Amino acid sequence: MALVVAQEVPTSSCMAVPHGPAGVGDARRRMRAQLRGGGVAESVVDDAVLILSELLSNACKHGRPLGATRAGSGDGYDGGDVRAAWRVDTGGRLIVEVTDGGGPTRPAPATPSVTAHGGRGLAIITALADDWGVRDDVRGEVTVWVVVHGDVHDPDARCRRDHVTAALTASAPPDLSGLDLAEAFEDLA
Repeated sequence: MALVVAQEVPTSSCMAVPHGPAGVGDARRRMRAQLRGGGVAESVVDDAVLILSELLSNACKHGRPLGATRAGSGDGYDGGDVRAAWRVDTGGRLIVEVTDGGGPTRPAPATPSVTAHGGRGLAIITALADDWGVRDDVRGEVTVWVVVHGDVHDPDARCRRDHVTAALTASAPPDLSGLDLAEAFEDLA
């Protein structure tokens, strides 16, 4: 019989992250240290850090900073941050949230082409997480929340990266290697 000792996971953490890529690394390091220190399974920590990165990237790309105003020239925003938060609730669920100042569109999974350089973030989150959604605030703030794992104290918590691969390759184009396309273009030569 194995004895499992549950360590205290910080019940919550919240931090302001500069709007842009500069603060993402700090948020990732802080989350990783806190969750590891709390005894969360390494696979859950890895998934949570990846999810936090995706959420912060999306907030900085598509959302306005909190408390920011439009620059007079219309070419950017002045000041502001986005808010990153994570907590383990009383049931042991790990929840990650990122809040920004809203944007022109609502967060929704995309179906990018195979050669697209982006657009897979929410598909990755969907594959890794137990649940996710969007919450709007009356002040115009938008929060994307993710339930990373239903029980961080589960000693058998597993990494779900195989689901990510399946989800991202499900829309791959058919194999065309057997086709002889040279004939189709002979008339053009």
